[in-house]
Amino acid sequence: MSRWPSRASTALLALLSAPRLGAEEGARSVEEVARSSRGAVVVIRSSDRAGEARGAGSGFVIKPDGLLVTSLHVIGEGRPFTAALEDGTAVQPTGIAAFDRAGDLVLIELERKDLPGLELGDSDALRPGQTVLAVGNPLGLGLSVARGTVAETREVEGRRLIQVAMPIEPGSSGSPLIDLEGRAVGVIAIKSGASTGFAVPSSELIALLERRRVLPLERWLRMGALDPEVWRPVLGGDWRMRSGKLVSSGVGPGFGGRTLCLREGLSLGADLDLSVEVRLEDESGAAGLAFSSDGGDRHYGFYPTAGSLRLTRFEGPDVFSWTILRTVSSDRYRPGEWNEVRVRVRGARIVCLVNGYEVIDLEDRAALPPGKAGLVKFREPRAELRRFRAARELPAEAPSELAARAAEVAARIAAARETDSAALEELAALGEEGFRALRDRAAALERDAARIRAAVERSRERAALRRLEEALGAKDEEVDLLRAALLVARLDDPDLEVEPYVELVEHMGRKAREKLEGKPEEKPDGKPEGEARLAALLEHFVQDLGFRGSAQEYYHRSNSFLSDVIDDREGIPITLSVVFLEIARRAGVPAAGVAAPRHFLVRSPPAGAEPALVDAFGGRIVTRAEAEALCGRLLAETDLAPAPKRGVVVRMIHNLLGIAQREGDGPGALRYLDAVVALDGAAAGPERWMRAVLRFRSGDRRGASEDLRWLLEHGAPPGVDRAEVEDLLRAVEGGG
Repeated sequence: MSRWPSRASTALLALLSAPRLGAEEGARSVEEVARSSRGAVVVIRSSDRAGEARGAGSGFVIKPDGLLVTSLHVIGEGRPFTAALEDGTAVQPTGIAAFDRAGDLVLIELERKDLPGLELGDSDALRPGQTVLAVGNPLGLGLSVARGTVAETREVEGRRLIQVAMPIEPGSSGSPLIDLEGRAVGVIAIKSGASTGFAVPSSELIALLERRRVLPLERWLRMGALDPEVWRPVLGGDWRMRSGKLVSSGVGPGFGGRTLCLREGLSLGADLDLSVEVRLEDESGAAGLAFSSDGGDRHYGFYPTAGSLRLTRFEGPDVFSWTILRTVSSDRYRPGEWNEVRVRVRGARIVCLVNGYEVIDLEDRAALPPGKAGLVKFREPRAELRRFRAARELPAEAPSELAARAAEVAARIAAARETDSAALEELAALGEEGFRALRDRAAALERDAARIRAAVERSRERAALRRLEEALGAKDEEVDLLRAALLVARLDDPDLEVEPYVELVEHMGRKAREKLEGKPEEKPDGKPEGEARLAALLEHFVQDLGFRGSAQEYYHRSNSFLSDVIDDREGIPITLSVVFLEIARRAGVPAAGVAAPRHFLVRSPPAGAEPALVDAFGGRIVTRAEAEALCGRLLAETDLAPAPKRGVVVRMIHNLLGIAQREGDGPGALRYLDAVVALDGAAAGPERWMRAVLRFRSGDRRGASEDLRWLLEHGAPPGVDRAEVEDLLRAVEGGG
């Protein structure tokens, strides 16, 4: 037997002796470094496009700047995120000091300046075999320590990265890579295999520190961000725009968690009418109208709370300065549903209504002076508010006769469900047969209710499709592309409010026009006419308005809903191009969409001269060669022709269809196929075939038969034989 140790035993001896390494100059024990580093590491959680939890990662504070460092993909561009210490204490971010997309790094300013930090080490001095640690949040389980060695510094997809041999799990991204002197020499960025990963060198982090330019957090958080010239949140809380609705979550710092969102630009005196529709996530919450506000703690509020309606005068920050003027119950209020609340102020007299019915009418002798108006929310449950209106006098909206009749019928049904002792005795006498019959009746009613609910949803989808067809029914030059593109989202969200987005884009267009005043019509170097103005508009679109390509969640449905793209300032080429086109039209910059293969573009001018091409996704003007690289092929002149507006909308729906197919969403795919067939007519042969198959699989034999007979009359789509259509039709109509 050999007297020499095997390679495996040599590696084991080296590993066991690592805590006592003296070869690494100035090294401390692994345990000591890990213990001293944990206080600088934080857990980071971020949200996706829909506001749901997207994942967890790590970050760390650095000396002497007190900045939080993490990977850019951990927080996501423009997305809300939270940071917390190991004990769960929240650490409030206040701004983005710098970020590097290519390097996947971001520096975050924090409200707290007293947190312990790590010193930065020299990544260029790292040696293969050197011991390093990572302290992070793997698998979202909380902070833990991983130990390994530097394998090599190498180029990976054009980036210089540190390859490390250590266990790296999801959630470790953004963790510090620490040497045995306790210095951060890198930022964990990529997992590759079970025990191999890569870290961004600290040299790139040091370079980023030199390019600091703080962006306030409210400008970074573009997802659902409110236009500050329209809405101004006060007293804390979180107010965001989603699908044309204001969504309020979180609480303010004062008593009751009160938070306000005031409408800017209102100039109303002592006489005013206000109205808004509100839906509470939970009836333990409260939200509604605020008026006579001084911009702070003094104002009135009328709002639903705990199933009742309440009018309160607020004269300070605490409960001792609040006066509840009236709390009433009303069977006109519908818990869990949308309810319209309205106030009519005439001097000291305040009249409050819910769903058109008057519930409060009083004189307040201590009336607050006229002031600002808007919305108010209390406590933790989320609230949604829509259709805010304000005027000196809003038109009266008495409940319709149909609504009154429906209320009477509902009251009679409720009365009939009272306990009937005689009926119970009869049921008991029948024994199990009676119980079975009653259960069967209940099951039938439940099936009926399910069919009715499904019919309601399908009819709402058809109503949304009819509106979309009407919007695209005019000649192409008369089509309102903005409204039509917004109506695509109503296929999935029939509650979507379109007008707030039209008004917002109108506002963006006016601001862009002001921005372009004085810009030359033509560059001195003879480039296409108006390119200077086009470049200035594109810079405004990207830098000031914050629109950007969605690199991390490209196939998220929100990227194809123009309302979400405007809310989040993030989208894919076609939706970003539509927003850019609509702003350009209002700013006086001639442009048209280009339905190029694989990548939608914008051209200016729309016709005539050699066009300048805009890649709205990349936020830049591109050459023809660059456009061809984006599209993956040479472009003919026909590829660069202005796209018909109907074709733009159909392409948006095709994108949604592709996502539904990828996700296995049959009902969603049927919705989008209905839309394509309705809008694309005879050209939608392949979609009719797909719809026939899906209808058959979902049990809609009549619908499948209609599609298949249409195909037999007009011709099977490419790739499908007539015999296949006939076979499926026999199966559909023959009950097979």
